[in-house]
Amino acid sequence: MNMAITDGLVLMPPPFSAGLSHWSSEHGTPGSATYENATNAAYVPADQDFGGCLELQKTQGTQRLRHMGQTPMVPGMYLRVTARVKAISGALPSVRIAGWAGSASDTNVSGATQTGPSMQLSRYGEVVTVSAIVGSGARTGVDMPWGLNAIYGHFGLDLTGSNGGVVRIDDIQIEDVTSAFLRNMMDWVDVRDFGARGDGVTNDRAAFLAADAAAGGRQILVPAGTYFLGDNVTFNTPVRFEGTVVMPANRRLALTRNFDLPSYAQAFGSEMEGLKRGLQALFNFTDHITFDLCGRRVEVNGPIDVQAVVENVSSFAIRRGITNGCFNVEEGPGWAPQEMTAQATYNRNQPLQLSNVANIANIPVGALIVGNGVGREVYVREKNVGAGTITLSQPLYDAAGTQVYTFRRFRYVLDFSGFSSLSSFEITNCEFLCNGIASGIMLAPEGLTFRVSDCVINRPRDRGITSPGRGCQGMFIDRCQFLSNEMPLRVAQRNTIALNINANDVKVRNNRVVRFLHFAICNGTGHMFVGNHFFHGDDENNGSRVGGLILTTPNVKSTITGNYIDNCSIEWTNEHEAMPAFQNQFSFGGLTVTGNIFIATNVAPWFRWLVVKPYGPGHYVHGLYVSGNTFRTFNSNIDRVEAVDSTFAPLDMSRMRNITFDGNTFNGVSQMTASPVVLRHDQNTAGTTWSVDAAAYMPFGSWARMVQAVVAEGPLLNAAGQVRGHMPYVSVEQGAAKAQVFLHWPEAVRGRAQVTVRCDNPN
Repeated sequence: MNMAITDGLVLMPPPFSAGLSHWSSEHGTPGSATYENATNAAYVPADQDFGGCLELQKTQGTQRLRHMGQTPMVPGMYLRVTARVKAISGALPSVRIAGWAGSASDTNVSGATQTGPSMQLSRYGEVVTVSAIVGSGARTGVDMPWGLNAIYGHFGLDLTGSNGGVVRIDDIQIEDVTSAFLRNMMDWVDVRDFGARGDGVTNDRAAFLAADAAAGGRQILVPAGTYFLGDNVTFNTPVRFEGTVVMPANRRLALTRNFDLPSYAQAFGSEMEGLKRGLQALFNFTDHITFDLCGRRVEVNGPIDVQAVVENVSSFAIRRGITNGCFNVEEGPGWAPQEMTAQATYNRNQPLQLSNVANIANIPVGALIVGNGVGREVYVREKNVGAGTITLSQPLYDAAGTQVYTFRRFRYVLDFSGFSSLSSFEITNCEFLCNGIASGIMLAPEGLTFRVSDCVINRPRDRGITSPGRGCQGMFIDRCQFLSNEMPLRVAQRNTIALNINANDVKVRNNRVVRFLHFAICNGTGHMFVGNHFFHGDDENNGSRVGGLILTTPNVKSTITGNYIDNCSIEWTNEHEAMPAFQNQFSFGGLTVTGNIFIATNVAPWFRWLVVKPYGPGHYVHGLYVSGNTFRTFNSNIDRVEAVDSTFAPLDMSRMRNITFDGNTFNGVSQMTASPVVLRHDQNTAGTTWSVDAAAYMPFGSWARMVQAVVAEGPLLNAAGQVRGHMPYVSVEQGAAKAQVFLHWPEAVRGRAQVTVRCDNPN
């Protein structure tokens, strides 16, 4: 590049033949003395070496020669000033290129190097060439770095040393030598041309900002070196890093035109630091909503506390995300879970609080709570050290009083629990390769619509995705794989859980979940579980099987549709109620189970796919629709598909309402379940009362509470063989198990009847 050509800049001073009024004996600034009519200067028209030249006698300690004209200085442009000099007589001086750096206010730029290397004249008549390069950047080969504040210069030379000597000076040359530093036809600017030092100490922030301002759409080059940036820096143009930057932890680098992991990793010298700095910028303005990992694998050697990385943000509700990469966990001391015990008191009237908590300062937010009467997946949502209280993610079903609890804090690759609230955050197309060392993701205590899609959570040590509070409200988990670290173990030996839910309206769709203890433990209502394949069996004959999908809200208002439910059950409990006995709340209801595939292999006959487990007495089912499902066993048969786990309490069969088991297919199941069920009753001996037994078909061992229809199939005959057209009345809830209905006839008859019986009152 030559700006004298490309931009029409006038660089060359006039020859001495144009008159010595153009040349100053001071700094060349307006009003300074010139050599016109000076007694120690004269124009020589015909020198044998130079042709026309200036003859000058040194009369001052520093004899200055400066062009009165202003030679323009442009950031990124480098000028070489050259003079040819020979001694004629007298004392032999030293000679150097020099200049006066002028600012926009026409003042001298302090700090600018305004003299070049000095050369001693040693012989008379010998032509010596002196030169110096001047430019904005302190680059190798630049003799006079002037920085960004100098916009013009008065150039010439200095004679130093003893006075009295006479020298002759050829016309001074100024040429653009930028091409010696920068490539021809370049499409980038170099931060060094704007004063960046790259020594790791000097604050290069101003140079970076100046380069960005001057780029004009070109790329910015950060060459080899270490550049200290003392404050936030935002680049509005693409940046290429050959060197690295260092910044205080609470200062941000925003790369708005190449906001991706490779750029940040190159900028900060490591992928881990680059990841953190990219996340830091993500939660501040970068003109991007997604941090792209560009398919890179990041070696993660410790948990990433995202809020601590961001530092200046505690609550966030604007859509942001991470995409397209892999977090590969490496061994390190930071992954070890923290476990401690502490005494605390629980009062059912304050269902989400533990009080009088001992050693509360050392109990971390996000810790799993284990103790007598504590349901599954209850976490420390927040704590008040001064008050000695812990806020729970869920109530405790039977923990009234004081006891010792265990608190386990798992370690997560991405931990968002430091945010008070986080909404609309998304993680897409990422793999969490936990290697049995770390857990996957912990959400914030509050927030809406966190989304994880098209991700793989591979071999988490303890948990895949954990919600320690209500940050899972409206969460989306779509098209992900959860691969357990405990696949070779028997079910009874496993401890890992793929995910938990505390809030409402979560969509869990099209995921594949392999051999965890549980797939999901879900409180709240309004959930949709659609198209998932979750299998949790093992290779043991007659092996134990547990809940894959566990619903802990009684009136769940949710749908389970089109899933492949493999060697595990749907377990429906109310273990997250402080007062689990039925009072006046809604009981178990609002659940639709349709179009699923249920299979089981090598299981004991008592295995069940749908289990209701009340944690207190008085509960019943009022709203359950089970239809269009396929139930199939391999290598074994089971007795039936559903059951009540009465460990704590049975169901109240007298209050069962609005239950449908219909249109299901049973293979390898000894007894099908149906309600309403159509029973064919053959009465071979005439009688006034026919007893129809529906016990085998009634779901959960419930009563025969209603007869929808009685239709005689064929003639009804009395004892004499005469046809009768009587209509019976019915009695329900008959027999010891109350699962029989009686048909009462006006006279003794025999024949066949089709009787439709329900286990509930549908109204």
